[in-house]
Amino acid sequence: MAQKSDFQRVGKYIWELSKDFRDDMRVPARMFGDVELFDAAFRDRTVGQLINTATLPGIVKYAMAMPDFHQGYGFPIGGVAAMRVDTGVISPGGVGYDINCGVRLLGTYLEQEEIAPYLWDLTAALYRACPSGVGGKGRVRVSERELNELVTQGAKWAQKRGLARQEDLAHTEEQGCLAGADPSQVSARAKERGRPQVGSLGAGNHFLEIDVVEEVYDPEAAEVFGLWKGQVVVQIHCGSRGFGHQVCDDYVRKLQPVVEKYGIQLPDRELVCAPINSPEGRAYYGAMACAVNYAFVNRQVLVTGVREAFEQVLAGKVKDLDLFQVYGVTHNIAKFEEHEVDGKRMKLCIHRKGATRAFPPGHQGVPEDYRDVGQPVLVPGSMGTASYVLVGTQKAMELTFGSTCHGAGRVMSRREARKQVQGSELRKKLERQGIVVRAGSNKGLAEEAPAAYKDVSRVVEVVHGVGIARKVTRLRPLAVIKG
Repeated sequence: MAQKSDFQRVGKYIWELSKDFRDDMRVPARMFGDVELFDAAFRDRTVGQLINTATLPGIVKYAMAMPDFHQGYGFPIGGVAAMRVDTGVISPGGVGYDINCGVRLLGTYLEQEEIAPYLWDLTAALYRACPSGVGGKGRVRVSERELNELVTQGAKWAQKRGLARQEDLAHTEEQGCLAGADPSQVSARAKERGRPQVGSLGAGNHFLEIDVVEEVYDPEAAEVFGLWKGQVVVQIHCGSRGFGHQVCDDYVRKLQPVVEKYGIQLPDRELVCAPINSPEGRAYYGAMACAVNYAFVNRQVLVTGVREAFEQVLAGKVKDLDLFQVYGVTHNIAKFEEHEVDGKRMKLCIHRKGATRAFPPGHQGVPEDYRDVGQPVLVPGSMGTASYVLVGTQKAMELTFGSTCHGAGRVMSRREARKQVQGSELRKKLERQGIVVRAGSNKGLAEEAPAAYKDVSRVVEVVHGVGIARKVTRLRPLAVIKG
């Protein structure tokens, strides 16, 4: 097991373990964090999982962990790994169980004072309009044929049904549709779980928040994104629900014999994988892309619910109650992108597990109206704490394959959080802070308590300090909805 002393500090916030540390490592392992965050990595399996990631065939440059890192399945959460398409592998554990868990940020033309008299009613309307909870049923019912169309077309499917605007798609990563989805590679069980859940928040760390823009750090980027101090905004954080979980579960099992078939040596069974260009690798990618598109639609349908709730509560009471989409980011994904490696342009399969894409100004992957400043990066905090809007940078392209952090990152298991936190007391504490709370259970609240997470501001200072994302605004919660 690696010790802190085995890492070399190669920058103020960058720690590197040489590939000579273990014979099976193909590349060095890099961790991003300040001293306190780096120390915390040794309290669970994060470091060991990162070293194991560095052994995978076809990996280039480094196995990396963003500063919100913590123990995951196979890869650490916060893990980033780039694989050569010709010799590399694709790993369900490098994507995660909640495929395309992601965040939407909606802007309004309202200030906090305008909604203050209606905040309780608005929170209650959102709670009704956006179903939540374990196994919760969604807003939209689909047949199997419609589900196959949905997971192939992504947000375009929602647009055809009046559930999305063109500008929503333009302001979503990949315009809300990842190419290569193949419903024939998805099990009947995954489809069965997914059909009733389209347009649902779920539980766990997923949430819907009404926030206010509390601070603006980069006025130019904030203006381009349509953000200003005192503005009311809404965040939606959720993923692919039971559909994506089942896809991951299916392929973790399916690919176990494949590892032996292709002679792949793994230090941990959780890293189960397949060559990217093998039939098995293509099958997993096709199924994963379906789950990615399911999540895009899921969040888009919830956007419709948010707009309806605002209309229901605020119609006739405020001047302009429209909500526009600032941006939608995705985590837990494997994507084909071109990057420069040792001076050469190369097509790579980028695994981002609990990490966010952070493309710079001028990049073709950034929406045209944002291209002068770069891609918005949404970094939600833990319940009751600040969240941040950042912007992608050229430094991210050079250091992390255009990647940065995705949130605060857990420091405490859900079980441990339940032991240490009383959900009812947490609810009272948040309400004393002026935050309206709607949640399915006090147990769920306790599991997601701020104490169970790192300080998101500390995490953001690291990525800002390294330069792999730049601060634009800080958001403060006014109301929180949990499953």
